[in-house]
Amino acid sequence: MLIRKENESDYKKIYDVVKAAFESADHADGNEQDLVSKLRAGNAFLPELSLVAEVEGTIVGHIMFTKAWVGETMILALAPLSVNPDYQHRGIGSALIKEGHRIAVDMGIPYSVVLGSEMYYPRFGYVPAHRYGIKAPFDVPEEKFMACKLRTDAPAVCGTVEYAEEFGIE
Repeated sequence: MLIRKENESDYKKIYDVVKAAFESADHADGNEQDLVSKLRAGNAFLPELSLVAEVEGTIVGHIMFTKAWVGETMILALAPLSVNPDYQHRGIGSALIKEGHRIAVDMGIPYSVVLGSEMYYPRFGYVPAHRYGIKAPFDVPEEKFMACKLRTDAPAVCGTVEYAEEFGIE
């Protein structure tokens, strides 16, 4: 498996992977593939943190981290993480998250937030975000809105996450 930055020639394949990954997801709105395209065109896009996983030259997974803010502190929003259903449960999502975190640490980014499964994301260091003083800008069960402290020297933060406008969160 190869994890690398996406490039423009990957966009159609990424679109298809994201769509397939969320077709059978429990909590999906069916527009995740379009969200990726919108985020890529927005101000919160970080090209270094839009990664693909390839198996034998085929893109089978994708992850995107975009800029988000808690007060004056830039953090990351992990969304979405997608793995083609035929390749799930093989460590591809884990590899994408770990590589994304590694790059984020190198970039000096202190935290990442995710809205997702409390059964999946804690293995990567995610805990309920309120433990770090981070609040969701929407109503959600505490255990589903999580944050990961990426850097040991991360500054303390306190406030509500401001997501990229492409997420459509008011």
